[in-house]
Amino acid sequence: MYSPEQILEQSIDKGTKKVKKTILAKLLLGFVGGVMIAMGFLADIRVSASIPANLSSVGALVGASVFPIGLIVILLAGGELVTGNMMAVSSAMYDKKVSVWGYIKNLFIITLGNIIGAICVAYFLGHFVGLTHVGIFRDAVVNMATAKVASPFWQSFVSGIGCNWFVGIAVWLSFGAKDAAGKIMGIWFPIMIFVAIGLQHSIANAFLLPAAIFEGGLSWLDFIQNIVPVYLGNVVGGAVFVSGLYYLSYRKKN
Repeated sequence: MYSPEQILEQSIDKGTKKVKKTILAKLLLGFVGGVMIAMGFLADIRVSASIPANLSSVGALVGASVFPIGLIVILLAGGELVTGNMMAVSSAMYDKKVSVWGYIKNLFIITLGNIIGAICVAYFLGHFVGLTHVGIFRDAVVNMATAKVASPFWQSFVSGIGCNWFVGIAVWLSFGAKDAAGKIMGIWFPIMIFVAIGLQHSIANAFLLPAAIFEGGLSWLDFIQNIVPVYLGNVVGGAVFVSGLYYLSYRKKN
């Protein structure tokens, strides 16, 4: 592992490079990021839906154990995920390598690509192919989505903070590992834990809620009312509780 000071330097460097990508590259890699997170969530649903209700904790753990594949692919193979950028690009912003406007613009473009990718998986693989369209899988999607939207604004906001604290740590650890195996392990456990706990991730919800909408379980108004507080909480979790705290702790100033 690199030291925390070295990880911060990597985060600043990577965050700066993310902002410098072309708009087309950001949109394409954002699409890939949304698809990968959605595929991880789809795998979660497929492996956990058949576990009996009296073993719900086991089901949550089994589903959570496969969910991290999405972020692993993004960070090792290439992709952009806005919740990771909330941490990495904010590090560059704190170091004045990126402007506040550059940070906001990066989040907006990557968010757009992520949401399009996630909704495409929800419709084409979930609804059209039928992976979330029948039986226990449809019930699992609708029940999970209904539980997400039932949370009031501030609960969803705080849940979003907790979620992206874990996601930001996963990205931070991936920057700190010196080989692929270390990166995978660093990503896997924080992501598995936030999913097992049930914290809310805006891009994961951008798959789950549309999947429930396509199955007749929710409305697009439900989607908007959930995504807004969760997304804002994700920003705080990544930009304040990960990069913010670590920047203040480890950045050496003259």
